[in-house]
Amino acid sequence: MTGREKEIVRHLSEDDLDRLLTQTDSEKVSKRLTFIKRLYKGATLEDAADDVGMSQSTGSRWAKLWNKGGLGLLAPSFGGGRPPKLNEKQRERLLDLLEDGEPWKKQEIQHLINTEFDVEFHPNYLPRLLDGLGLSYAIPRTERPDRPDNAEEILDKRVGDAFAEDETDKPHNKQPEDDSDEEWSVDDDVRTDGGTTVGFLDISHPQPWDNSQRLYTVSEPTITRPLVKIDTPAAGFYALNGESVLQFPPNQEKEKICGCLEEIREQNPGKRILLVLDNFSSHICAHTRQRAHELGIDLIFLPVGSPHLNPIEPVWKSLKWESSPLIVEGAAEYRALLDEIFAELTQRLSFAGSWIENHLSDFIQKLR
Repeated sequence: MTGREKEIVRHLSEDDLDRLLTQTDSEKVSKRLTFIKRLYKGATLEDAADDVGMSQSTGSRWAKLWNKGGLGLLAPSFGGGRPPKLNEKQRERLLDLLEDGEPWKKQEIQHLINTEFDVEFHPNYLPRLLDGLGLSYAIPRTERPDRPDNAEEILDKRVGDAFAEDETDKPHNKQPEDDSDEEWSVDDDVRTDGGTTVGFLDISHPQPWDNSQRLYTVSEPTITRPLVKIDTPAAGFYALNGESVLQFPPNQEKEKICGCLEEIREQNPGKRILLVLDNFSSHICAHTRQRAHELGIDLIFLPVGSPHLNPIEPVWKSLKWESSPLIVEGAAEYRALLDEIFAELTQRLSFAGSWIENHLSDFIQKLR
């Protein structure tokens, strides 16, 4: 079986699906229900679509429609009424074209449909058509051009290598270019035999004037805030099975980052720590890597340009969203507020749910 399993909402039981399959005489409905049943059974999106003779892009669209609205969206009435301007085959062709050239503006899609199919939709109807096709409408996430195509696979290997290192004497953080004669050893007062803690480190710069929430107002929506500015960054450690830590180092120099690692170790004694973080210069330098080893912290660096693989990113987003409508009188009060919100948010594993499934599922037994 190729690819990854698609998370599918179970709007109906398998028995209900079987009953509907026996009752329908529509080939279109039967294909869609069979596709959903295959996903229920654990088939990948690609395999389930292939089983019913459809493309992977069609399978992805069907899965989105099912998750969003169940049978009502996946298999609407196909009979009666005015025939659609685009038949089923043309819609499949449109989806392929849209996938090849994404992202699109609405006007560009209108022009594409007109040019390719000699069909014109009213501008007010086009969003309904695109929603029915399962397209997403959101601000595209910025992606660095140097991000490798196989970033997930690279991270998989690095996580696997980190867990394999507990069976060897070779320092995980040491790289070939480091002085081979210099001995790296764990500090005498550091214990790492109590299992493994996995966590994520990142630096952010939340400010009291960040506005992330939409609020209801009668007149012009404004908020009067004191002129408070935080000049120092926030360093967050989001632990899956340990104590999360929020710190405010004066800067991001290597010595200050090592100070953050020391605080993480102090709050998480007795266990080896696997720490996922980005490739910022003060993170990857030999000074930081060696100090991390002395603290019993093994560093797992994300592939270049892959912040989307760090689950602490959505934690920052939620933290800024929850703190944005609140008014504080000074920097100390704002830091205390961030610390309180961060502690509450990092109690949730939901931010890292897909990360755990994709990269940690084979090593759960090692998190004693």
